Amino acid sequence: MAAWKIGRRQANDPATGSDAAFSRILANTAWLLGGKGVGALLSLVYLAIVTRTLGVADFGRFALVLSTAQAINTLVTFDSWQIVVRFGQKHLTSGNTSALNRLLRFCIMIDIGSAILGCLIAAAVTLLLGPYVGWSADLAWQALLFCAAMLIGIRSTPTGLLRLFDRFDTGSIADTMVPVGRMIGAAIVLATGPSIMAFLIAWAAAEMFCAATFWILALRVAKGRIGAWHEGRFLDARAENPGLIGFLTATNLSTTLSSVGKQAAVLIIGLFVGPAGAGLYRLANQLSSALTKMSGMFSRTLFAELARAAASDSAEQVRALFGRMNRLALITGCAIVALILLIGKPLLMLVAGEEFAGAYPLLLLLGIAASIDLVGVSFSPLLMATGRAGQSLRITFITTLLLLALLTVLLPRFGTIGAAYSTLLASIAGFLLMGWASRKALRKA
Repeated sequence: MAAWKIGRRQANDPATGSDAAFSRILANTAWLLGGKGVGALLSLVYLAIVTRTLGVADFGRFALVLSTAQAINTLVTFDSWQIVVRFGQKHLTSGNTSALNRLLRFCIMIDIGSAILGCLIAAAVTLLLGPYVGWSADLAWQALLFCAAMLIGIRSTPTGLLRLFDRFDTGSIADTMVPVGRMIGAAIVLATGPSIMAFLIAWAAAEMFCAATFWILALRVAKGRIGAWHEGRFLDARAENPGLIGFLTATNLSTTLSSVGKQAAVLIIGLFVGPAGAGLYRLANQLSSALTKMSGMFSRTLFAELARAAASDSAEQVRALFGRMNRLALITGCAIVALILLIGKPLLMLVAGEEFAGAYPLLLLLGIAASIDLVGVSFSPLLMATGRAGQSLRITFITTLLLLALLTVLLPRFGTIGAAYSTLLASIAGFLLMGWASRKALRKA
């Protein structure tokens, strides 16, 4: 990567540069975490409404619909926000707003194309898969429409715009529209009559509301700073951004493999042990995710700063950021494990009731796995920002294959607890491999 000319042009005071960057990471993470914190609190309320009104079996069917939609969404959707941040930095610094606009249009066309492809895949999957996971014909059609709503609600490119201009505060406001929309929708459904279809409509409306908010805020922030929408062809972005296609492919496959592997666990559980088991697993997974939201927050803000440091050829700043984030992530991960041990079971009983008591061992194992992912949160952003997205992809591919292999072996023998152990072992393997690759990248620098 041309930008990664280590040591050729370092900042006059790398420590000061890393201090400023680290401060921005903490500030931006605080904004994201504030939004996600609100979302996590609201999710506990609307999860309580859904689980207590639907029961184990119907919540399991609802969970399978959500997991199917999320799996298809991650399968076809490109993380175009990373492209905007990674390649947009150069155009923003040079003042080439026309090239930045062509890059944005390129990302938008990718988003639209992936949404169309996803709808076709959703039609095939939901209508064929439905009978095997206990869906009626009506529920299969409802699942298809929900998948379409998720795919059409494009928000990756506007997310990239906000992060390119360092407006994580505005992005966090837009991000809260999903939990806020779900909370409002769940309350309306509770008052008018709970059903799987009613909750799916509420969840779909929340996705569309969030996407609209992202576009409105992003275009407002970027007004006058991204050139004209009619200048040149969007396909010119390929020539203007060397390495764009390779980066696009590697990051998309990495995100797809990582996310689909986790969502596939719910679907596989549904096939092996039925909707009830899938519902217990997804509930535990959602609660553990609510306790470990910081992993994604750190990753997004760190990638933006590492991309900025790599673009300025400051190797020392990259090293300093990496080391400080590792220490912070380790402390945070250990604190979250302790939190799960202390309040995990009471939280589960409070949210879902005694009917879902069997989900606690799953919550504990999945929470530990998510905390391990948090401790290694700086590994993947480092590899991507330093031109090693392909290596990150290969490791993600290996860990996803390992997860699926472990599910194949452990799930039939031990049920849902076997799936949780599979996730934990795959997280440990991914942490070790990503850590090794990151240390190697720093040594080469």
